Amino acid sequence: MPIKDILTVLDLAGDQPAAKYALEFGRNYDAHVTGLAVSFEPVVPAFAAAPMPVDYMQAAHDQAVAAAKDAQEQFDGLARLAGVKNESRLAEILTGGPLENVLVHCRPTDLVVVGQASPDRPEPMRELLIETILFESGVPVLLVPYIGSTAFQPKKVLVGWDGSSTATRAIHAALPVLEKAEEVTVLVIEKKSSSSNGQPGADVANYLARHNMNVTIQVVANPQTSVADTVLNYVSDHGKDLVVMGGYGHSRMREFLFGGATREILEAMTVPVLMAH
Repeated sequence: MPIKDILTVLDLAGDQPAAKYALEFGRNYDAHVTGLAVSFEPVVPAFAAAPMPVDYMQAAHDQAVAAAKDAQEQFDGLARLAGVKNESRLAEILTGGPLENVLVHCRPTDLVVVGQASPDRPEPMRELLIETILFESGVPVLLVPYIGSTAFQPKKVLVGWDGSSTATRAIHAALPVLEKAEEVTVLVIEKKSSSSNGQPGADVANYLARHNMNVTIQVVANPQTSVADTVLNYVSDHGKDLVVMGGYGHSRMREFLFGGATREILEAMTVPVLMAH
C-alpha cells in the first residue's frame, strides 16, 4: 500500500529532527503530513498536604499549551519551506494519564513518525508514548534518532528477519520504502545452530526480490554480543541508513514494556528504525 498520509509527533523543544524527516519523507512520496503537538497537562499530587493554588495550576496549564503551540508553529514553518501538503493539530493529555487523545490521531494514517527520546531534552512520557503508539495504534512507527538523519530517502536498508508476524508486518509496511532502496540486506541472527534445511531468510529474500529489489542475505550465527548490539554494529559497519524490524513487547495491566532487543536498539539507534507490531 502506498504511503499517502503521515503523522509526526512533534518535539516540544529543539530543531524537530522527526518532523523534518517526516516532511522530507512526505515530499518523496507525495504524502500529506500532519504535525501533532502534545500538551501535557499538570497533575495534582495525591499526597499534597494542601490544595494546589488555582493560579499555579492555571499557569502550568498555560505553559504546557504554549509549548505545544510553539512546536505547532515551528512545524508549520518547516512544512511551508518543504512545500508539502500539511496540517498541524494539538492534543491535550494528562501527564501520566491515558494516551487515547493521541491514539485517535494516529490510527487513520499510514505511518507515524516519532523522535527518539533525547537525553539532552527529555520530554514527558516520550518512551511510553512510543510504546503505546507502536502497540495500540495498529499503525507502523518510524523512529528518528534525536541526532537527526541526513538520508531522507533510504538507499541501504537493513531488514531484521526472524520469521515472526511482527517482522512480517514491518516488511509489508516498509514495501514502498524498500522498493526505492538501492540495496536491501536481510539480516538473520541465529543464537543457536538451526536444524532447518536451506538458507535462513531465503523465503523472505525471494519475496522481496520479486518486488524488483536488490536483496542479499546476511546470517550471523552464535553472535558474541546481544541481538541489539549485533544489529547496531552491522548498521555502523556497513553504512545502513534505515532498519526495518518487528517491535516486541507485552502488556501488563496498563503498562507497556518493550522486549529487551527492541528497547536496546531504540536507546542506541543511530539511523531511523521502522517498526510494526
